[in-house]
Amino acid sequence: MKNLLLIVVVAVISSLATVLIHERMDNDEMPERIIVREQAPTPQYANLITPSTPNTPQKHTKMTTTPTDFIKGASKATPAVVHIRALQGKRSNGQFFDDFWGRSNELSSGSGVIISSDGYIVTNNHVIEEGNVLEVTLDGQRSLEAKIIGKDPSTDLALIKVKEVGMPYLKFADSDGAKIGEWVLAVGNPFNLNSTVTAGIISAKARNINILEDQYSIESFIQTDAAVNPGNSGGALVDTNGDLIGINTAIITRSGRYEGYSFAVPSNLVKKVVDDIREFGTVQRGFLGVNIQDISDEIASSLKLNSLDGVYLSRVNPGSAAEDAGLRIGDVITSVNGNPVKSTPELQEQVALFRPGDRVNVEYLRDGKYSSAGVVLRNRNNNPTLMSKDNLVLSGELGFDLRNLNSNEIRTLGMDGVRVTSIIRGSLIDSTNMQPDFIITKINDIRVKDLDKFMKILDETTGRIVLEGFYENYPDVYFYNFVK
Repeated sequence: MKNLLLIVVVAVISSLATVLIHERMDNDEMPERIIVREQAPTPQYANLITPSTPNTPQKHTKMTTTPTDFIKGASKATPAVVHIRALQGKRSNGQFFDDFWGRSNELSSGSGVIISSDGYIVTNNHVIEEGNVLEVTLDGQRSLEAKIIGKDPSTDLALIKVKEVGMPYLKFADSDGAKIGEWVLAVGNPFNLNSTVTAGIISAKARNINILEDQYSIESFIQTDAAVNPGNSGGALVDTNGDLIGINTAIITRSGRYEGYSFAVPSNLVKKVVDDIREFGTVQRGFLGVNIQDISDEIASSLKLNSLDGVYLSRVNPGSAAEDAGLRIGDVITSVNGNPVKSTPELQEQVALFRPGDRVNVEYLRDGKYSSAGVVLRNRNNNPTLMSKDNLVLSGELGFDLRNLNSNEIRTLGMDGVRVTSIIRGSLIDSTNMQPDFIITKINDIRVKDLDKFMKILDETTGRIVLEGFYENYPDVYFYNFVK
């Protein structure tokens, strides 16, 4: 009984002590510790747990990251992205029909991006290349027929147009200013589902994935992890403002579905290609006239370079723009017009932004010292002039590139003519067994001294064509013939 009474007394005393201590703490008004998260114009790192003054909680103006809002970009981009069907056949009363066996005449489909209010649309060449009729479905489900304005297989781009005015369109952003880690949106119109939007970040720039087979192909893709699936080809890659920074072109996958790697042609290159096609009917590409490769450990060691950044010149073609500007084998190009080039794709992209006859400033490293040179770019026939669409189409159909002999070659050979610089494998010219560096002096027994006369005769001639000429180091005369 005594023990029980003792326990009760101790419990009462403990309860009274607890009440007294709690009242004392309330009287002292100890400050609370709170967590506040507030938006801020610029992201900064801060400790989000700080003491406040009594009855006046301290608001924070800092947080670890800026809130990301995709609504603006998505709302601007979706009306300007269309669905494209490439079909084989003819319209009947404005509609396409399956054949007698119920087979569809659709060869391929994809997406496209409206880039002007009067109906110009850019897409991928592989989306439309096999069709002879194009059907474009707008965001509001209205369908229009489109015509092809021009194609560029070397960048997998194509420009088409519908007869419409007052269309919503996207503005080009500066893709050179896009940064790794920046949020982007991939907007497509796959399978006519109305515009589909996915988000991701820029994972890398200047990616070459070796998917384009054109001999002058340029692959300097923006890589993102925004989900892109079949049917999104030709769609828009936009920033959070809704401005165009790329045309979605390819994914890398083993399953046939999106696996985290998508690639877009950068907008600066897209704009150059589109502007050329609209103005000239074809792409006017400038060339340095060099063979290039990335800097390997061996090259860096032999040249005593501090890094692997830059592009190594393994060959400088005689009489080329690069040779005339003083560039040599072994030089390492580090920038073009002040834009750093760390790899082969970056150099190709920067040069591809200019036309034949344009002057670019090339900075390079030689014997441990930096120098610069002004290079006047040439066309693929090694002339500093724009090429006509007809000449480009004709030489492309036959499968070879040509140029005039330069003054040194004419002096050494004692005659003028036209030199074959490259031959496309599997082409009509390739079937004749002609080799590069063949010098053409006659076509169908008519003397030719320059490229303009050669192309004029070639364009006006049909049927059997005989090319006569020689190789520089061989005295014999060779004949190659084909039917045009």
